[in-house]
Amino acid sequence: MLSRRLLSMPVAVATLLALVLGGQAVADSPGPNEPAGTTSKAATASAANTATATAACGSEPALRDGTHTIQSGGKNRSFILDIPDSYDVNRPHRLVLGLHWWGGTATDVATGQTVERDVWSFYGLKRLAGDDTIFVAPQGLDNGWANSGGEDVTFMDDLLRRLEADLCIDTSQRFSVGFSWGGAMSYALACARPDTYRAVAAYGAPGEISGCSGGTGAVAYFAAHGVSDSIANGRAMRDRFVRNNGCAGQNPPEPAQGSLSHVTTTYSGCASGRPVVWAAFDGGHIAAPQDGAPGDSGSRTWLPGETWRFFTQF
Repeated sequence: MLSRRLLSMPVAVATLLALVLGGQAVADSPGPNEPAGTTSKAATASAANTATATAACGSEPALRDGTHTIQSGGKNRSFILDIPDSYDVNRPHRLVLGLHWWGGTATDVATGQTVERDVWSFYGLKRLAGDDTIFVAPQGLDNGWANSGGEDVTFMDDLLRRLEADLCIDTSQRFSVGFSWGGAMSYALACARPDTYRAVAAYGAPGEISGCSGGTGAVAYFAAHGVSDSIANGRAMRDRFVRNNGCAGQNPPEPAQGSLSHVTTTYSGCASGRPVVWAAFDGGHIAAPQDGAPGDSGSRTWLPGETWRFFTQF
């Protein structure tokens, strides 16, 4: 069940009035080391945080955990929502979309049941997130992300509008992660909506099978790929954002087949706040690689930890 620290209506109104009436005084008060007549740094930071918070902050949401349906492009589209148990209506939350692979489902992503139930929920990120992240698993048409005519990008746009109309979300902290076709769709979102997503993570993306409309904007980009898994496609997709982000070109090292290891490279020279990280591992088309052993392991894989550090650096 979802528990929340909710403001009662009188308290909410009083708080809003205090902010409105007192906002000018706060903004006009300089910090201890700032000259008189300047806007305080604390007030500037507060204003910046407010600018990235959805209008739904401070209000009890109607949405609850579980499966929901919306209309997008004249079609019924569904998603599974996972809100932290300690969701705070007054604190903007990070938002992470988890996109399934070809033949997979939103349920597979939300439960982690295909690798290790609960442990692998949302690609193993949920157990690392604490109470500050809202997770969403959208469902692709025919269990894929063909993105015909851009309809899946539109679906994500419509999904964000639905969520942000009801939940307290930090609009500067939107992320997408996916494996295989879900990785290709995350890549398509980075191409088409570089100003919407703070970063994406693409695991084992097999190429631009969801398209790359636009494709010239800078987006923080994390990619993981097995050296035995058509890795040239993953490299080509990575290199788009190496160029877009202004990173220095290089040929990052990759582990030898049979080494049962991984090598992670952070590119140098990238634009501020737009890093590119490439994680190559000895393995094939798998989503939860582990060092020292073949195959998937939800509890032993290194990939969720590296992805989460990448997302939470911002």
